[in-house]
Amino acid sequence: MRASAGAQPWTPSTPSFLLEEAAGVASVRLSGDWTIRTVGPIEQSFAAFRRAVDAVAATAETIVVDLGGVGRVDTAGALLLHRMVGPLPDERRRVVGLDETRRTLFEEVERADRPPAAPTLGPGPVIGFLVDLGRWGTGLAAEAMSVLTLLGGATTVMLQAIRRPSRLRFVPFVHQLQRTALDAVPIIVLMSFLIGCIIAQQGAFYFRRFGADIYVVDMVGVLTLREIAVILTAVMVAGRSGSAFTAELGSMRMREEVDALKVTGLDPIEILVVPRLAALMLALPILTFLSDIASILGAAIVCNIYADIPTATFLYRLHAAVEMRTFLVGVCKAPFMALIIALIACMEGLSVEGSAESLGRRTTMAVVKSIFMVIVVDGIFAMFYAAAGV
Repeated sequence: MRASAGAQPWTPSTPSFLLEEAAGVASVRLSGDWTIRTVGPIEQSFAAFRRAVDAVAATAETIVVDLGGVGRVDTAGALLLHRMVGPLPDERRRVVGLDETRRTLFEEVERADRPPAAPTLGPGPVIGFLVDLGRWGTGLAAEAMSVLTLLGGATTVMLQAIRRPSRLRFVPFVHQLQRTALDAVPIIVLMSFLIGCIIAQQGAFYFRRFGADIYVVDMVGVLTLREIAVILTAVMVAGRSGSAFTAELGSMRMREEVDALKVTGLDPIEILVVPRLAALMLALPILTFLSDIASILGAAIVCNIYADIPTATFLYRLHAAVEMRTFLVGVCKAPFMALIIALIACMEGLSVEGSAESLGRRTTMAVVKSIFMVIVVDGIFAMFYAAAGV
C-alpha cells in the first residue's frame, strides 16, 4: 500500500542516556527510540555508562530511572534497558514513566533473561540407591495392584457369564484360541523336538562313561514331563502371544479405541481381556502336551541312533520311569502360567500412552516380566510339590 499524501515516514531517533546525582538521589534519564535498528551504535558506550550507574548507585540513597522520554521500544531495546535497570537494588530503585504496555514487555524480557539455575549436587550413592529402591518398590506395588484389578475385573465378567452365558463372546474366544494354540503348534513342536534331541544326546554322552546309557530315558521322561516342556512352552508363548496381546491393546489405546468402548458403555475387560485370557489358559496346556510328545519323540530318535537304545526298549523304560502323575505335575502348571502371562500382557497393553516409544517399551516389559514370572511360578510349584511329596 502507498502512504497517504500527508503521512510522514517514521525516522528513528538515536537513544540517549543521562546520569545525574544530587542530594543522595541518582537520576538516570533515558530517551529516544530503543529498537534493534538504533541500539547497535550505543552498545559500547552503554557498557561504560552502566559501570558509572553502578558506581553512583553504591552510594546513592535513591535511584530514579526515568523512562518518560523513551519513544519506541522493541525486544532488543527492552533487553538492553533491563540489563541496566534490573541489577539495581529493588529497595532503592524507583522507575517512572513506564506505561502498562511497556511494563508487560519488560516483565516478559525479565523472565526470559534470568540466568540458569546453578547445578545442584545429586544425592550420594547410598541415598541414590535408597531412592531408586523406593521408586522400584512403589512401582512394583502399583503394577501388582493393576494386575489384581485386572484379575478382579476378569473374574467378575466370568462369574456373570456363568449366570448369563450370552455375555460370553464365543467368536473372539475361538479366534484368539486359533492364534494362540493352532498357529503356535509348528514352532512349539519344532523347538520341543530339538530340545528333546539335545537333552538325550548330552545325557547319553555323560551316562555312557558309567555304563548307564539306559537311564537317559528316565532323565528325559521325568525332566521333560515335569519341568522342561511346560517352561519352554510358557516362555515361547510369552514371547509370541504375550507380546502380540500387548501390541494389539497398546495400538488400540493409541487410537483411543479403548476410550471409545468406555464411552459407548462397553467394558474393555469383557471385550478385550477375557477372550484372550480364556484362550491362553486353554491353549497353554494343549501346547504343553504337544511339547511333551515332541520332546520324547526327539529323545527316542537320538537314543536309537546315538545310544543304540531300540525304540521298544525306550518305550518300555519310559513306561517304567514315568507315571500319569508325572505328566499331570507339569500340565497343572500351564493354566497358572498362562494366567500370569495374559494378565501382564493385557495390563501393559492397556498402560500404553500415546507414543510409539511407549508401545515398544511396554511390549518389551511385558515379555520380560512374563518370562520372569513364569520362572517364579515354576519355583513356587516346585516348593509346593516338594512339601506335598509329589
